[in-house]
Amino acid sequence: MFKEFKEFAMKGNVIDLAIGVVIGAAFGKIVNSLIEDVITPILLKPALNAAHLTNLSELTAFGSVKYGVFLSAVINFIIVAFVLFMVIKGLNAAKKKQDAATPPAPAGPTQEQLLAEIRDLLKK
Repeated sequence: MFKEFKEFAMKGNVIDLAIGVVIGAAFGKIVNSLIEDVITPILLKPALNAAHLTNLSELTAFGSVKYGVFLSAVINFIIVAFVLFMVIKGLNAAKKKQDAATPPAPAGPTQEQLLAEIRDLLKK
């Protein structure tokens, strides 16, 4: 059982997934800091000053509904989705260039041609 688990865990896809999760978590922290520390103060500073607030998370409605936290999460999602879209778009463009640069493999004989050759060899 341990041997099977080791084979499963050492497959390339599992390791790639683990690396992706770790990098994704680190990237999430970077994006969160970008939103909380850069974008929110720049874009929402006038609105926060008008409301006499210093942080987006202080925006509340009805006393306990923290819609500022929700707005921060929405902004975070939009930025992450846009960055991932741009990364995937870049990867697809690079792959398309690579596919266009590599010549197609020469076509081998078809199954019918191989069978005809075998038949001819058997006749001899």
